[in-house]
Amino acid sequence: MYYCCAITEVGNRPHNEDAFLLDGAVCTEGSVLTAQSEPFVMAVCDGVSGEQAGELASRTCLKLLSEVEYSARVNLKRKILEIHTAIAEQSVMQKSTANMQTTLCGIAVDEDGGLHCFNVGDSRVYRYRGGTLEQISRDQTLVQMLYEEGTISVEEKKVHAHRHIVMPVIGNLDAEPKPEVIVYPDGMRNGDMMLLCSDGLSDYVTAFEMEEVLAKPKPLMMRLQELVALSLANGGKDNITIAAALHYPAEVPIPGLHDDAEPEPEA
Repeated sequence: MYYCCAITEVGNRPHNEDAFLLDGAVCTEGSVLTAQSEPFVMAVCDGVSGEQAGELASRTCLKLLSEVEYSARVNLKRKILEIHTAIAEQSVMQKSTANMQTTLCGIAVDEDGGLHCFNVGDSRVYRYRGGTLEQISRDQTLVQMLYEEGTISVEEKKVHAHRHIVMPVIGNLDAEPKPEVIVYPDGMRNGDMMLLCSDGLSDYVTAFEMEEVLAKPKPLMMRLQELVALSLANGGKDNITIAAALHYPAEVPIPGLHDDAEPEPEA
């Protein structure tokens, strides 16, 4: 079983271009807590800043993803590109939706427990295991490309003038995105947490700070809320969305769904 929760916060923006998909529903505000069994998909989208209808792009992307009957036989890369095509086609139909685009990141757990992590853009997929947070996805950004070429350093990545330029994302009319799909056939271990977030978190909260919060003996939702608060306290100016899935034995009770407390935070 998987203990899942997600939260989205408008932050210091007039409206929320982020959204998350959990338990088959697209959410644009508030939080959700649920239990999931295989198969399921959990995802986060961030409407690309500066483009028209970013809000619509993120919600439409997740709505189309929610309609996929996911199983081990589904080609995720192909489905993501089909969603991209549908959004691109919709974006040229009227002026109000022109060039609408969105990032997409998420996890898909198939009926056999196999784990697929997917990403387009600069929203992120992390794995938290044994007290250590590891970024699984690769940022599809200009600064990441420059870093991999050896042109800039890790420190320069953080302050580079073009650090917010992303490669083609969902809905881009000029170039097709290149979805990244990473497969873990053995899935998640008991105690593993997969964490998804928009750059409203990762731009303002370091991996070390995330580890400190995730290690606290608090319910998972409270830890996600603390991460949101930390992003804002660190000067966050963007929408913030975080989703997490914790793998645990089926006999462990869940708050709100059972009478007892949630699983103990992983060591």
